[in-house]
Amino acid sequence: EVLLWIKSIVDECGENITTEQLKDYVWKTLKSGKVVPGFGHGVLRKTDPRYTCQREFALKHLPEDPLFQLVSKLYEVVPPILLELGKVKNPWPNVDAHSGVLLNYFGLTEARYFTVLFGVSRSLGICSQLIWDRALGLALERPKSVTMEWLENYCKNVK
Repeated sequence: EVLLWIKSIVDECGENITTEQLKDYVWKTLKSGKVVPGFGHGVLRKTDPRYTCQREFALKHLPEDPLFQLVSKLYEVVPPILLELGKVKNPWPNVDAHSGVLLNYFGLTEARYFTVLFGVSRSLGICSQLIWDRALGLALERPKSVTMEWLENYCKNVK
């Protein structure tokens, strides 16, 4: 959704959009009853660290990309608008605010496929947790991170 929304900005306003034009577009989106995609998070109350990591990568590898530059402008423009709106607990960007632009840059241009990538990556984490559960004889549980040191100590103490 974020990449499609960003592309709609480019379609309507062009790649060299001014900050004022971008603010107007964000307000237009909000006034139409829609949310600004890629901002806010159900748990975090600050900028998503995954967004920050992706931003650092983009600054190093694709600083001149027009869509990345638009993402950067959105980072400056959207949070103050969402704070002014007063309805949003977290006005900061989440991982989705950036990931689509990176995928697009590297040739994955079918935005509807991004959800599949997200699901596959999530399933790999869940599968690894299930393997550890079975290996350690644990009941089904909500996944949590454990260190290798914890695993070694756990295995030493199991009789």
